[in-house]
Amino acid sequence: MTLVYSTETGRIEQDEPTKAQRPKGDGIVRIQRETKGRKGKGVCVITGLDLDDAPLKLLAAELKKTCGCGGSVKDGNIEIQGDVREKIKAYLEKKGMKVKLAGG
Repeated sequence: MTLVYSTETGRIEQDEPTKAQRPKGDGIVRIQRETKGRKGKGVCVITGLDLDDAPLKLLAAELKKTCGCGGSVKDGNIEIQGDVREKIKAYLEKKGMKVKLAGG
């Protein structure tokens, strides 16, 4: 509940909610395989992309087309279904990004 009126000062102006800023990466895109919480199904999680939401969704669509599988964008990360880390790495390096395979 927010305070909108006070008897001492009168009407209280509401601040506009600010959009949450994502932490900036170190310039290295990391690709890791993850199965936790997915009933054993693996996804490749791509982190470290310093892009806004619209270009991130476009890149996710291009990666899904390249790999021939599904995926989504969650919390500023791209999730691609299946273990296609090598295809993703080759595609992102072709686009001029510095890529590392992280995790097991």
